[in-house]
Amino acid sequence: MDIIDKALGLASQLDAIDALRGFFIFAASTTLSISLPTSFRSRFVTYGPRATPTSEAKPQPSQTKSIAARALDSLASLRVPHSYFTQFYVASIIYSLFWGIQLLSRGSAFQAIATRISPEHLQKTMSVNQVMVTWVLMLIQGSRRLYECLAFSKPSSSNMWFVHWMLGAGFYVAVNVAVWIEGTETILNHKLTLDDMRMTISPTLRTFIWVPIFLLASGLQHDCHHYLFSLEKYTLPTHPIFARIICPHYTAECAIYLSLALIAAPKGEMVNKTLLSCLGFVVVNLGVTAATSRQWYREKFGEEAVRGKWNMIPWVY
Repeated sequence: MDIIDKALGLASQLDAIDALRGFFIFAASTTLSISLPTSFRSRFVTYGPRATPTSEAKPQPSQTKSIAARALDSLASLRVPHSYFTQFYVASIIYSLFWGIQLLSRGSAFQAIATRISPEHLQKTMSVNQVMVTWVLMLIQGSRRLYECLAFSKPSSSNMWFVHWMLGAGFYVAVNVAVWIEGTETILNHKLTLDDMRMTISPTLRTFIWVPIFLLASGLQHDCHHYLFSLEKYTLPTHPIFARIICPHYTAECAIYLSLALIAAPKGEMVNKTLLSCLGFVVVNLGVTAATSRQWYREKFGEEAVRGKWNMIPWVY
């Protein structure tokens, strides 16, 4: 009981912003840890078409596998339908609306988080306009992705490892707090009203630059998803947008979260560090998937299909 009491006491003293950043770092580390060993990557990382065998090699009979290999196979068999991705965006919209109400009313959930933020994290805060703009953009992101999941879905029997689903669910819980948490001091000192949602304040240079980039990246990702949906099953993309990048829709996703991190930078800061840690998870998670996509394209369509192309980030990766 003493151990439990100490654990609960430590949890209650943990700074909410540090905990949120820690979650994103933990999620990114978990993704890397299961993607680097080949024995883990083949079992736990691939999903959807990337999990489709591309060679004639026959699977090794379970009788000849080691105990460790059989244990990993059993763990890898704990999977959920790939269509569960839709749940992420339903949840994201619900969380966005929930926190919008909480921020306007300074509700109990907001107060529970606000009282767990250390004074040093309250010294530099987002403006009212930044809080509202970032919240609205996150709601737009969740709504658009839900529409795409519903409009661009095809019947499929593919699935994903349950840990992917858990990390994704946790991500959308966390990111909908991350978009406003560094503005807590402002919210405590300014009673938000629906009038604050009217974007009547002249845009700062930061929002003038990065909101259009957010919208451009969103449009680019939408076009990528629409194009991929229009392809015959597992066909090599030939659209010009895929000419130099294997996964441009992942490039757009990174640009979206980079935009949010820069739009939401507190006064005196270059970037919102909580959303920057969120971006770190996005880059790691999508980077791993982009690498498996490259390997799958190479095996299915040949080396020429991926030669001279970046996985996700031009001139970097």
